[in-house]
Amino acid sequence: MSIRSIVLGVIAVGAVGVAACAWYLRGPGPTDFAAGQKVPLAEYGSTDPTGVPASLAQASLIERGKYLAHAADCMVCHTAAGGAPYAGGLGFKLPFGTLYSTNITPDRDTGIGAYSDQDFLDAVQRGKRPDGSRLYPAMPYPSYSYMTDADALAIKAYLFSLEPVRSASLGNTLSFPFNQRWGMTFWSALFNADKRFEPNADQSPQWNRGAYLAEALAHCGDCHTERNLGFALNNRKKFGGAVTAGWRAYNISSDESSGLGDWTADEIATYLSTGHAAGRGTASGPMGEAVDHSFSKLESEDITSLVSYLQTVPAIRSADLPVQLAPVAPTSHKQGGGATDQIGKRVFEGACVSCHGWTGKSTVSAYATLTGARSVNDPSAINVAQIVVSGTERHIPEGVLSMPAFGKSLSNEEVAAVANYVTARFGSEGSTIRAADVAALREQTAD
Repeated sequence: MSIRSIVLGVIAVGAVGVAACAWYLRGPGPTDFAAGQKVPLAEYGSTDPTGVPASLAQASLIERGKYLAHAADCMVCHTAAGGAPYAGGLGFKLPFGTLYSTNITPDRDTGIGAYSDQDFLDAVQRGKRPDGSRLYPAMPYPSYSYMTDADALAIKAYLFSLEPVRSASLGNTLSFPFNQRWGMTFWSALFNADKRFEPNADQSPQWNRGAYLAEALAHCGDCHTERNLGFALNNRKKFGGAVTAGWRAYNISSDESSGLGDWTADEIATYLSTGHAAGRGTASGPMGEAVDHSFSKLESEDITSLVSYLQTVPAIRSADLPVQLAPVAPTSHKQGGGATDQIGKRVFEGACVSCHGWTGKSTVSAYATLTGARSVNDPSAINVAQIVVSGTERHIPEGVLSMPAFGKSLSNEEVAAVANYVTARFGSEGSTIRAADVAALREQTAD
């Protein structure tokens, strides 16, 4: 055998190996878990699962775009605290720097007012700006890629109906080599399918509508699915939970002990619509924002479709979460887990007990009840610590419910102590979070 043949053989084997690694790293698509045949949307013989619900079928293009923009949760990421809606400036802290969201109002100089329809489609579905530069996947274009052109352009029509806001984008602070946008060309080639949603002909119209909402619009996986080595979604662990922006997005697979498997359809629907389900807890942090600005604005038929889809996602077990949640805590502060934790108890008594009570069942609002909440039954105590640091503001049927942020008034040691006290008293397994862990969580929280 000649040297040339050996070299060509080695190259061929290497190419096959690289292709196999790329195929494995890319993994399955978001709906590949479901049995049945996918078909192009034009060939789907049932109700179109894209667009807006039937109740809005006769609405104007702008009204349809507004509904879809809410479903896609655009405003939350493109609005800084105290800033104008959609004007950008929200900072996302990453291990290698901070990314700031861009202005997507129709200002021609600092926003997207000069974007053509094709420019908008390229940005939303392909992560590509008009100047050819690439967006980072903090903008969930690999999910939005499944959105139809018609729906994306309806969102554009809505955004262009807004008042232009002059707000220049803040400079990202990513370190080398992550500040090299050209590298995202290769990332996109590997991880962005750049294909529109294909219904599953063997699943129900309701399931397909739920799949479109969850995958193409609400991009649930971007928070609730772990990332792989390439920082793309690992759909082999679909909806099994992940830590995102310093908050834990819990398991929403069909697992019965750590996911949604033991939730009723009504409980899931109520949680999505209001951010609270009795005995299940209350949404806070990014999920609270998603409920207030996205899910709560969806028609009930769309919430039902989302639930139908979520309940079919294969079970992924979160091994670090308890199988059973703790019952109501004792009425006496002298009893129950954490009773000997004097620092945590002192902080809780001074700042928390007036709303949450010693039993965990709030007399102020059901939304403030701790009993049954996944967060207090999470031994990592990530979300308990974060809500103590950041507080929360929820828009509930009765009005606005706020929990103040204690991040400036409590030290990392005190936050850790009260988090450990809360999980020991109201959860099934006390946490051992440390001051250093709280400091790290503060660093990950979006600005």
